[in-house]
Amino acid sequence: MKRIIKNIIKIFLLLFVAGIIFITYANWSIGKYSNDFITKYLEKVPHKKTGLLLGTSKILSNGAPNDYFFNRIKAATDLYKSGKIQNIIVSGDNSKKDYNEPEEMKNELIKAGVPAEKIFEDFAGFRTLDSVLRAKEIFGQNSYIIISQKFHNERGVYLARKNNIEAWGYNAEDVNKYAGLKTNAREKLARAKVFWDFMFGVEPKFGGEKVLIP
Repeated sequence: MKRIIKNIIKIFLLLFVAGIIFITYANWSIGKYSNDFITKYLEKVPHKKTGLLLGTSKILSNGAPNDYFFNRIKAATDLYKSGKIQNIIVSGDNSKKDYNEPEEMKNELIKAGVPAEKIFEDFAGFRTLDSVLRAKEIFGQNSYIIISQKFHNERGVYLARKNNIEAWGYNAEDVNKYAGLKTNAREKLARAKVFWDFMFGVEPKFGGEKVLIP
């Protein structure tokens, strides 16, 4: 019995170490690959027809405004008003009643001065993978600017380019490192899942009618 317990512990430790190595490699690889395609400087962003604004909740669980959300809105607005993009796809989660990320993003963009007819809603952007691939499969965009915080853009650009999409990233202002501690920890696991999805061929569902962006 003692030998069996020892073997179980050894197997558990080996799996734990392998998992840490896997997560570390995934994070390093995605950051390194995407580095040349993302920027926080508006003047360095190429001109593209469309920007893809990745969703997040407008309000935190404690009722406070979500800085990730409002910083992304500002970044998208700056891109549009500078002429770097002509249209914006707002892609996010709308799977629950009274929770609609695309609608909230659209409303805030309109308040910021972006015309409603230049905003296109993707209600099935449940994951970053869904958002970047649906921008091509549903909205017909083979080249676009991804708008989110740096850590998110790195993953989004990686996913897009590995799927033959010419994506670039414009980094919205990040939040306080302590306030974003939970998000950053979750991101490390999300990057590991990127590699996991590639290994097992996980793909998003392209449900819905195709949308023409003039």
